[in-house]
Amino acid sequence: MEGPLLDIVIVTASGGRELLRACLRSLEQYPLTCGEATIHVADNASADGTVEMVREEHPRVKLLEVGRNAGFSVANNLVITRTHSPLVLLLNPDTEAREGTLDRCVQSIRERPQVGMLGCRLVQPDGTFDHAAKRSFPTPLGALAHFAKIGRAFQSGALAQYRAPEVPEHGQGEVDAVNGAFMLVRRCAIEQVGLLDEAYWLYMEDLDWCYRFHQAGWVVWYDGGSSFVHVKGGTSKRRGHRSLRATIAFHRGMGRFYRKFYAGPRPLLDGAVYAGIGAKLAIAATRGAVARRGLAGS
Repeated sequence: MEGPLLDIVIVTASGGRELLRACLRSLEQYPLTCGEATIHVADNASADGTVEMVREEHPRVKLLEVGRNAGFSVANNLVITRTHSPLVLLLNPDTEAREGTLDRCVQSIRERPQVGMLGCRLVQPDGTFDHAAKRSFPTPLGALAHFAKIGRAFQSGALAQYRAPEVPEHGQGEVDAVNGAFMLVRRCAIEQVGLLDEAYWLYMEDLDWCYRFHQAGWVVWYDGGSSFVHVKGGTSKRRGHRSLRATIAFHRGMGRFYRKFYAGPRPLLDGAVYAGIGAKLAIAATRGAVARRGLAGS
C-alpha cells in the first residue's frame, strides 16, 4: 500500500497550546508501529503561540492554518478532504496516547470490515472512566436522567440508557456512538456517509456522524481494551466553565440533532424537548456568568 495507513487529525484553537504539546509528545512516545501514520494539526486561529510551537517542536507534523475559528467540523473536514489514507483518526488536542492503543485500535477495525467507526476507552487524568467514550442515542428519559445526574448512579436500565451500559468499560462491542475525542474512521465509510455536518460549530457533531453511520449500515464499535487519556473539556472550558459561546453551541447542537433525526411525528413531545433544551441553556448560561464573575472578583 502506498502512502500512510493512518492520518491523525487534531483541531486546536486558542488556549489549547499546552494540551496540544502534551498530545503530540505522547504520539511521538507511543506511535503507530503497524504502519505509517501522518499527524495533521488544523489551527483555528489560536493566536496563542500554538502555530509556532508546532513548527519549532514538531516539524514533521503537517500544519493547516484555518485563519478563523471555523469550528470542529469545518477544520476536520478541511484535512479529511486533503488526505487519502484508508483510515482517519479524529483526535482531540486534550488527549494523550498510551502504549499500544493506536496499534490495537487499527488492528481491531481492520479485522472487522463491517465497522466504519471505532472508539477506545477514555480515562480522565485521575484514572476515572470518561463515560462519554461509549453512548447510546438519547431517549428523552435517558437524556433527562443523564443531565439531571440521576442516571449516572445506575449501572443498567432506562435511566442509565445514555451511557450504553450493555457494553462493559473494559469490554468491546457495538454501540450507538463513541466520543469525538477519539474517532477512528474508515475513509470508504466517510465517502459513503459524508463529512461532518458543518452546521455544528462545536458539540454534537460526533453524535450526528455516528447516527449517519448507522443509517448507512455501518457498525460503530467500542474497544475498551486500551486507553487514551482525555482531559475532559480541556479545550472548551476555562477554569471548569464553558464560555457563553460554547454553552450556546452545546445546546444549539442538541436542538439540531433532535430536529434532524427525531422531530416530526409527535409535535407535543417536540415542543417539550425544545422547551427543556431552552431551560437547560438558561440555567447553564446563568451558572457560567455567576462563576465567571466570581473568578473575576477573586
